[in-house]
Amino acid sequence: MKIRRLGIPAIALAAAGALVLSGCASGDAPAESDTAAIITTNGSEPQNPLVPTNTTETGGGKITTSIFAGLVSYNAKGEIENEVAKSIESDDAQNWTVTLNDGWEFTDGEAVTADSFVDAWNFGAKFSNAQSASYFFDNIAGFSYDADAELTGLKVVDESTFTVELASPEADWPLRLGYTAFMPLPSAAYEDMEAFGENPIGNGPYMLAKEGAWEHEVGIDLVTNPEYDGVRKPANGGLNIVFYASMDAAYADVQGGNLDVLDAVPDAAFESYESDFPDRFVNQPAAIFQGFNMPYYLEHWSGEEGKLRRAAISMSIDRKEITDVIFQGTRTPATDFTSPVIDGYSDSLKGAEVLEYNPKEAKAKWAEADAIAPYTGTFDLAYNSDGGHAAWVDAVTNSIKNTLGIEAIGKPYPTFAAALDDRSADKLTGGTRAGWQGDYPSLYNFLAPLYQTGAGSNYEDYTSEEFDALLKEGAAASSVEDATAKYQEAQEVLLADLPTIPLWYSNVSGVWSESVENVVFGWDSVPMYTDITKSE
Repeated sequence: MKIRRLGIPAIALAAAGALVLSGCASGDAPAESDTAAIITTNGSEPQNPLVPTNTTETGGGKITTSIFAGLVSYNAKGEIENEVAKSIESDDAQNWTVTLNDGWEFTDGEAVTADSFVDAWNFGAKFSNAQSASYFFDNIAGFSYDADAELTGLKVVDESTFTVELASPEADWPLRLGYTAFMPLPSAAYEDMEAFGENPIGNGPYMLAKEGAWEHEVGIDLVTNPEYDGVRKPANGGLNIVFYASMDAAYADVQGGNLDVLDAVPDAAFESYESDFPDRFVNQPAAIFQGFNMPYYLEHWSGEEGKLRRAAISMSIDRKEITDVIFQGTRTPATDFTSPVIDGYSDSLKGAEVLEYNPKEAKAKWAEADAIAPYTGTFDLAYNSDGGHAAWVDAVTNSIKNTLGIEAIGKPYPTFAAALDDRSADKLTGGTRAGWQGDYPSLYNFLAPLYQTGAGSNYEDYTSEEFDALLKEGAAASSVEDATAKYQEAQEVLLADLPTIPLWYSNVSGVWSESVENVVFGWDSVPMYTDITKSE
């Protein structure tokens, strides 16, 4: 199943009237059968307590998306559908009025009101709270990157209405509101946010099965929320998300009937998964970009020397051979920093030749860099061994080694969380695997969180005034075409600087057991868990 291109046009400015997003808040009830069955699926240990504004990685994101409901959510195609919102309206794309549906409650019985959103967004944006998703609020009036400040652009009108003043017009602003950073929080969360994150109270289709349902490094148990009546009403009884140390073990469990759904086929199974699971597999485009980063704090990787080495490393990698041999056609060599399923993607950006395999030019640039400061030691590339990355890391480092004549090796970490901890603490000794799974279907979402100065997922400390300015101009553009042009210009800055070495775009390649039906993978590669049914 192919995902169609989506993006800003989904909610573009109307030609002759107000911008309006409205619709029904309730979905059809699931079929009577199988509604108590628990779906088992793979996951990974979240990096932080499960607070929506401090969850920016996929392990935690799967869980927070399941236990919280925001103003809108995304269907399998990436289109937005109203959840708690009754309407989101604007006459000028800068001043928005949000009206909530009645009857929504958190699982502790507290009503979901306008304050539930405004207080949560203010908490997420507050500088001293150090929330990793704080930058998602930087377009709301009053936001500050370097001091505690109230979001003056947020005003509660009454229990079911609040208004939002943006710093500048953004026609596609509602498109981002299905991301977990924009979820509401109950008042109990503010008593002890870290403790709340261990046993979060949400308003989504699922809830924790019990206090302590999250067993660290093992998994988490979720059950259906009986009070939930939104568009994602579950057709099953809950989720058992298992944190696997390796995708090979997870794959074996699906084969043995001990796991229902696996959303990432391991390298070793690329040749066989379609025959292993006839009629029970998926291989479709997804909003996933993969590459690796070189920290700017390391010797040899900043300034003019760093630019030359980054370009040399990039041109020493034979992406086509690796995607053909290692990934068996489940990856596509990258030509930009986004994804082909996102509206505005381009395969003809100025400077994109740096992503082509060119051993001669790679050697020449490496020699230029050596003339500035000779490179000594071993180039290492960090990765999490629980994510099935060893084969491609070995292939990439071998390609670098063979082209440039330097020592290059992979550096495995046992878990994604462990690898991310060293990235956050500036403790890397070389490159690091990096990837991005879209939070919402927009070019901006693939650029701002990773490369904007001070952004929460800009772990390797990239900064560029030119890039930041182009990003800001794109966000404030009055038309889709103008926004896309600015985002493409911004990517051309990235191609010159290469804070990330783009590698390839991922398909979602998943399998499921004979015990489940109605398995559909969404635009962002995550299964639509609420739709899955299971035979007892």
